[in-house]
Amino acid sequence: MTPRPPATSPAGLRRRVTRCLALVALALAPGFAAAVVEPGAPLPAVHLDDQHGQPLGVPADTRLVLFAADKAGSDLVAAALGSEAPGLLASRQAVYLADISAMPALVTRLFALPALRALPFRVGLARDAASLAELPRERGAVTLLRLSDGRLDGVDYLRDTA
Repeated sequence: MTPRPPATSPAGLRRRVTRCLALVALALAPGFAAAVVEPGAPLPAVHLDDQHGQPLGVPADTRLVLFAADKAGSDLVAAALGSEAPGLLASRQAVYLADISAMPALVTRLFALPALRALPFRVGLARDAASLAELPRERGAVTLLRLSDGRLDGVDYLRDTA
């Protein structure tokens, strides 16, 4: 067996750079592997937990999915629905999903979850980026997915509470 070159030598540096590039490629692979769902295609299966730790999915009769991919989108939904009756989303056959994967675990546990638990509606929480990678998104907007028979009819990006 040949000894490995020291990390400071050109061969050792190449080995370290190659290893780092491989790790970066592996870390980014799930984001690139998932294609964004297009209108006419079925909505991918969603299996998340809500803010109370209860399973939450997208039932077959769902007509609307609100999706917040970042804090700005989540703040918009909270401002628009925060004072609404607890059954509003269910009565409209709607589901709210939020991607909180970028949030540090400590911040999630100490601040975000207590605030989310105070909301009068359920929120499906994606704690890893791959969970909702197939959903379309725009920075600072709430994605509104219109569904019919489990298929995506249309996509709108909402940027204000109106």
